[in-house]
Amino acid sequence: MTTGTPVPFTAADYKARMDRAAQSAAAAGLAGVLVAPGPDLVWLTGYHVPADTERLTLLVLAADQEPTLVVPTLEAPDAAKAAGADAMTLRDWTDGKDPYDVTAPLLDVTGRFGVSDNAWAMHLLGLQKTLPETSYVSLTEALPMLRGVKDAAELERLAAAGAAADATYEEIKKVAFAGRRENDIAGELSDLLKRFGHSQVDFTVVGSGPNGANPHHEASDRVIQDGDMVVLDFGGLKHGYGSDTTRTVHVGEPTDEERKVHDIVREAQTAACDAVRPGIACQDVDRVARKVITDAGYGEYFIHRTGHGIGVTTHEPPYMIEGEEQELVPGMCFSVEPGIYLPGRFGVRVEDIVTVTEDGGRRLNATARELAIVG
Repeated sequence: MTTGTPVPFTAADYKARMDRAAQSAAAAGLAGVLVAPGPDLVWLTGYHVPADTERLTLLVLAADQEPTLVVPTLEAPDAAKAAGADAMTLRDWTDGKDPYDVTAPLLDVTGRFGVSDNAWAMHLLGLQKTLPETSYVSLTEALPMLRGVKDAAELERLAAAGAAADATYEEIKKVAFAGRRENDIAGELSDLLKRFGHSQVDFTVVGSGPNGANPHHEASDRVIQDGDMVVLDFGGLKHGYGSDTTRTVHVGEPTDEERKVHDIVREAQTAACDAVRPGIACQDVDRVARKVITDAGYGEYFIHRTGHGIGVTTHEPPYMIEGEEQELVPGMCFSVEPGIYLPGRFGVRVEDIVTVTEDGGRRLNATARELAIVG
């Protein structure tokens, strides 16, 4: 497992990202990109600020001007310390002043802008009031692949996060399951992720018995019984990049049917991972997994997409689902996680993170995918 701290991103790295975002916006027919606090801002500038701040903070990117970050005066010193600060200009505004008057000169007065999805409606409406001829579209709609292709340094972080999740799984298999609550196992998963270097735990799904038939079941007070199938889906952020893996274990010896269902899901997951290569569409990954499960007679019980992108967030574009025609290119990273969910009985899911290589795909998770027996 990769345990060392990766080399920090530099101002040059952030400048390259901001330039790419501005050029991508221009190519999409946009006047620029407006980025509010959240994962896009962190990825573009290295500046971490709470997304729930009520004071306007906005990065303005356009192909014909220098990147500019509009910030409250009281937060300007922190913004100046961001890793990407040297690659942008800071423009501050003080309480009592209109922040939209400060921002307006940076914008094309009739332009159409891509806006990060988590921008506050209050701020967007304030800009529209100041510049009534501007218009806006979400970045997910306008530039869905803005963060989709990872460079070597990002892939290193994703691999480290995946290795930490793998180490967590190996440890959790050693604990007692029978007679304990789902919440107890979820708590141990969280502790293990942190022990192996995660700074943030996003989810610890523990779905035992019939609860496993709910793909997004939150761990509950249900006591895990001997004979239960248990879905374990967990992940978060390490060094700022995500992990997300799922393994399904069984308490005691499984029935023939339980083994059969698990084998079908594992076969579907293997087939989908093996299909990954540059040039195929995202939907093709979904189709491969879905065909295996449908041919086995369980198609109606595979009730979600096959996968989602991962990076500075644990869920982001691209999505492996029918209708998504985005082609895979080297550097994309996403989950492959087919499942079968039998209502009132049990569920099975197997998930790895996969990155697209020059001639195929590479899994970032390496733990055994066979049905593990726990006590």
